[in-house]
Amino acid sequence: MNSEVTVVIPNYNGIKYIKKCLDSLLSGTMVPEIIVVDNASDDGSFELVRDAYPEEVTLLHLKANTGFCHAVNSGIRITRTPYVILLNNDTEVLKDCVEQLYTSIIQSRHAFSVQARMLSMKDPDVIDDAGDFYCALGWGFARGKAECSDKYMKLGEIFSACAGAAIYRMKAFERIGYFDERHYCYLEDVDIGYRAKVYGYTNLYEPKATVLHAGSATSGSTYNEFKELMTAGNNRYLLWKNMPAVQYYFNMPLIAIGTAIKKRYFRGKGLGEAYEEGLDRGKYLIERAKYEDQMRKAESPEKGTIWEEAGIEFDEAGSGDDIPIIHPLYLGGKVDFSILNFFNYFAIQFELWRGIGRRLGN
Repeated sequence: MNSEVTVVIPNYNGIKYIKKCLDSLLSGTMVPEIIVVDNASDDGSFELVRDAYPEEVTLLHLKANTGFCHAVNSGIRITRTPYVILLNNDTEVLKDCVEQLYTSIIQSRHAFSVQARMLSMKDPDVIDDAGDFYCALGWGFARGKAECSDKYMKLGEIFSACAGAAIYRMKAFERIGYFDERHYCYLEDVDIGYRAKVYGYTNLYEPKATVLHAGSATSGSTYNEFKELMTAGNNRYLLWKNMPAVQYYFNMPLIAIGTAIKKRYFRGKGLGEAYEEGLDRGKYLIERAKYEDQMRKAESPEKGTIWEEAGIEFDEAGSGDDIPIIHPLYLGGKVDFSILNFFNYFAIQFELWRGIGRRLGN
């Protein structure tokens, strides 16, 4: 096993894909340490990993489906290598993928993350994600979605790395924090990539590292009520938390336009109510973060369960009559403004404007 890189794989009911994912890692040119964090799977995937890979994989078993953020934070917390790769359970890595990601990040000392080129597992001639971007309309989007796989073949800077297949610098987590568990799942990678940029780090895309991705294996579909509830709320929260107040209000007209367009779009797909509920959930996350900040200043820290902090019903997170008492490992909240990061905010603002052109040009 390589002593420089650990791969953390969050798993929830991944029986269809997890073996292929692990076997591809173990047959690569650089075999990493592997941690699988199981979110209370009930499809036999936990038992499969436990029985088939007793020596090769460190297996954590959580008491409930705690969401993507808590799962990966659990794995990152026990990682002892300088770099960690986060990998979805419905992926298959090409032979030199881990080596290429590692080589890329050690050559880029200001990089927080480096994302792999993600191709469709169903049709490898089609791109699934060639780097994530964000724009001033408040929209995140995957570059190259459904385009030919021979595009985007140059190393370059992106807004944030898709956490389904990316390597991260462990030391940076100590400075910027971990994945904010109020997100639970969806857009948590945009949030942490944004936060890294505030602190002066970059996020890169490395096309030499290739991953095949099934996509929507856990959520079940491209569009569904739970996904839109989560993304709408998480998006509202990440805008508020990462922008200083002046920048936030400066961008409000464009954010309002972007929100109005999204409302109309999701109404047309029969998901308008879920989107509206998501926006209300975003307000809740902001108020929850403000409250925690007040409690922290009063030296009276108080945290609810993961589901209370994320503003979701436990039944949406899993099944069972009793709600387990599981507290978050990390909650982000408002990013403190520092004059040292002043020029980083300017650079981010230009990226947000440029992102509008990228998005509308797709």
